[in-house]
Amino acid sequence: MIDKKMEQAFNEQINAEFFSEYLYLSMKAYFADLNLPGFVNWLSVQVQEEHAHGMGMFDYLIQRGGTVKLSEIAKPDSCWASPVECFRKISEHEQLVTSLINKRMDVAEEVKDRAAMHFLDWYLKEQVEEEDSVCNVLRTLELIGDDKHALLMLDRELATRTFTQPVIG
Repeated sequence: MIDKKMEQAFNEQINAEFFSEYLYLSMKAYFADLNLPGFVNWLSVQVQEEHAHGMGMFDYLIQRGGTVKLSEIAKPDSCWASPVECFRKISEHEQLVTSLINKRMDVAEEVKDRAAMHFLDWYLKEQVEEEDSVCNVLRTLELIGDDKHALLMLDRELATRTFTQPVIG
């Protein structure tokens, strides 16, 4: 059986992962309104990844004998001034998620749950990749500035991103 404090930490993170999915759905709609299908695709992949991350924790908690307790998902923002502002928000959000997973790791260390530590280690490594991916797009958007042609070129590049079901843990 998983420690009750660890169970609560996992339930909180499950909610955070599903909020991330919801936030990225909102951002996907924003880019659809801008008629930027490559950005829509990029965010579709993010949505799928966040769902997989949440379900990975969901399944892990059950496997460890814990109880999943779903809670309300907060309403995400839906308007941004520009693609750059939207990606700045994504970058900030991914940094927040990293800090949340680090807090879950702190709980695992506190209750000496080495299995949870091992499991969460995968998520920490994933966050390094997530932050890097977002920062690469953000830096490119900042470099592009107001160049619509360059924005469309980036849009075409983002259309090539595909989802690969992660093997979590």
